[in-house]
Amino acid sequence: MTSRTFGTTLLEDGGTRFHLWAPSARQVEVLLDGRAHVLAMLDDGWFLLDIPAAHAGTRYAFRIDGELEVPDPAAAFQPDGIPGTSEVIDHTAFRWQADEWRGRPWHETVLLEAHVGTFTPEGTYRAMIDKLDHLVATGLTALELMPLAEFAGRRGWGYDGVLWYAPTHNYGRPEDLKALVDAAHQRGLMVFLDVVYNHFGPEGNYLHRYAPAFFSDAHTPWGNAINYRAPEVRRFAIGSALQWLRDYRFDGLRLDAVHAITDPGEPSLLHDLSIEVGKLAAQTGRHIHLVLENDDNIATLLDPETDPAKGRYRAQWNDDYHHAWHTLLTHESHGYYRDYVDAPVRHLARVLGSGFAYQGQSSAHREGRARGQSSGALPPIAFVNFLQNHDQIGNRALGDRLESLTSERSIEAALAITLLAPTIPMLFMGEEWGELAPFPYFCDFSGELATAVREGRRREFAEAYAKYGNDIPDPLAVPTFEMAVLNWDARDRETGQRRIDLVHRLLDIRRREIVPRLDGARFGDALAKDGGLRASWSLQDGATLKLLANLSADPVSAEPVDTTSAVLWGDGTLTSLEPWSVRWVLEQV
Repeated sequence: MTSRTFGTTLLEDGGTRFHLWAPSARQVEVLLDGRAHVLAMLDDGWFLLDIPAAHAGTRYAFRIDGELEVPDPAAAFQPDGIPGTSEVIDHTAFRWQADEWRGRPWHETVLLEAHVGTFTPEGTYRAMIDKLDHLVATGLTALELMPLAEFAGRRGWGYDGVLWYAPTHNYGRPEDLKALVDAAHQRGLMVFLDVVYNHFGPEGNYLHRYAPAFFSDAHTPWGNAINYRAPEVRRFAIGSALQWLRDYRFDGLRLDAVHAITDPGEPSLLHDLSIEVGKLAAQTGRHIHLVLENDDNIATLLDPETDPAKGRYRAQWNDDYHHAWHTLLTHESHGYYRDYVDAPVRHLARVLGSGFAYQGQSSAHREGRARGQSSGALPPIAFVNFLQNHDQIGNRALGDRLESLTSERSIEAALAITLLAPTIPMLFMGEEWGELAPFPYFCDFSGELATAVREGRRREFAEAYAKYGNDIPDPLAVPTFEMAVLNWDARDRETGQRRIDLVHRLLDIRRREIVPRLDGARFGDALAKDGGLRASWSLQDGATLKLLANLSADPVSAEPVDTTSAVLWGDGTLTSLEPWSVRWVLEQV
């Protein structure tokens, strides 16, 4: 049986095999070196041709029915962007320096989310390497990159990727991305990648023309849903995930907005993807971690302790944690914050005591629909908790960070809880030094699509436009992108150093006292009362981790800590906690 593999295959005896699944095409040609080569049509929608003269570095495109030139949907690289030709890449040619790296256990994870294009002034994979020592010194153990799949234009967040196998040329070549991952591994850092399998970007996608079976009649907020009931389509997505993990050696993937994947029937795409990744982990002896973003709070999808994965996922980004904190700190009540504004400290206690805030309760933001499943039986490490991320900053009208919305003292209290709680913590780039520069939404669409994006933003933020007018950044303008670039000079200022010192001290305590006891930790009790917050967790060695916090503007009573217990953070002698103060205690057996 002839192999059917998306993309190109370098043949052992030289040459390259070109494949394309185009079930609605009558003819497919591959264009290279000024010539058109007709691919053989197989009986299941596949087209295939071996070309002895093609090799790594060969540039090519496909022509459909003699009229439409398109990039390879599984191109390994697109040197000139989507309108240009695809390039054959030999993934075995890169010489890895950290060849013995097998990753780190999930419970050691402390994440920093970053956007490659704005992480440094240069905006490249290679430039990020110079900043990795900063991450290590701060106490972070993992770097998570926003999506890299090739997208239309020169600027973008990456969530409108079109070519799911090709790292965008805007930040460098494939070998540059591998060098970044390799350099991180040499420093003991894991690297995660955000991937989007719920839709294709609106510009530069030609699959509707020659493979309409990729899409169903269902809809997502971003266009037609992807038809994962079609075996070839499912293989395409899983093949993309495996390529990032195998050829680029990412330590894990975060799957964006899986609640928007329309996939009726069993087994689901999520199940099959996890199974295949688990096989790769077993074959290579690596720790590979899969994480979800899922607004539906489906606890049964999560299992952080089975390694390798067997159909489930290590953890979920916990929006409930963020929303409760944001409502508490800013008093905002629009959009989904309306579900938390009634009692944010109570919601926070529920999150710290059992995972999700919404575990089947009615959501006013969702027109009264029930949301979520019971999650208290899961380990705390099934939840990635954060105070900020790209969505929660960039999907605001001004792209303003939490640092500009509330007091320094309240943020420091929030960090003391986030970084020491026995869940998985995540920071957004620059948060570790209190970055004030906004991170607004930006893109580089053209024509009617660009107009639609501008008008859509104006409708979404009509109230903000009425208040701020032209102060709201235009997502299509180059200065909007430029204002999102991290200001590394701010790190070296007194306020930046003071915040980094706080984060470093907290993460050092986490590394020494909590992480060694974290694998096997379980939720305990949590209670919110009069601005005070209490929570406890049982740890692996039988010890109990206890939190006592005052998240209000008035003092709250507190008992002195037993002299047999270790105070990890705060003053254990006080009988009254000052506003926005936090105490962590470890009770040994």
